[in-house]
Amino acid sequence: MRKILPLVLGMFALSVAVVSAESLTPTTDEQKTLYALGIAISQSLANFNLSEAELAVVNAGITDGVLKRTPKVNAQEFMPKVQQLQQSRLAVVSEAEKKQGADFLTKAAAEKGATKTPSGLVFSTIKPGTGESPKATDKVKVHYHGTLTDGTVFDSSVERGQPATFPLNGVIPCWTEGVQRMKVGEKSRIVCPSQIAYGDRGAPPKIKPGATLIFEVELLEIVKDGK
Repeated sequence: MRKILPLVLGMFALSVAVVSAESLTPTTDEQKTLYALGIAISQSLANFNLSEAELAVVNAGITDGVLKRTPKVNAQEFMPKVQQLQQSRLAVVSEAEKKQGADFLTKAAAEKGATKTPSGLVFSTIKPGTGESPKATDKVKVHYHGTLTDGTVFDSSVERGQPATFPLNGVIPCWTEGVQRMKVGEKSRIVCPSQIAYGDRGAPPKIKPGATLIFEVELLEIVKDGK
């Protein structure tokens, strides 16, 4: 992806220079393909949190580069500042998400039957189970539904209709801790603060830096060796 990104970004910028996104409604398969390409590229820029005016400046730089025009600035000289810009934008988004997440966690912890652990995880049982509880070194088979604090679904084995199987020590710390509290057959709600989820980096484009995550998890099975 890194190797093709400059070329792809250039194509995107050139298309924007020809026709604005607001006035374009793709009709042919080729236009729809290029539009989809633009959407994919936009996800790689998500961490910069660019405004429309800033994006226009980025497009100007890419267009000059693709068309081999004389650069208006020394790109190598400004690369450190590009990294600083990304870090500062990430920090702003992360702090806002953490504040919103803290309010959500406080309300979740106050709900009947909820338990807040020292790590900040908030756990509540939706449907009790009667089987064993897994250890961190176990492999488990689960169904899950993951949402953001605003209810947006970012990942769901339930919607895919296919349970997920993975080693419990190979996922985010919130899962490793939370699923160990469950018994086979149990369905629970696990609310994960960012520090035991994806932290200040997030998992773009769907999960912002500092995001609090909510999972409904059903523990279907502890997968034994050789199964």
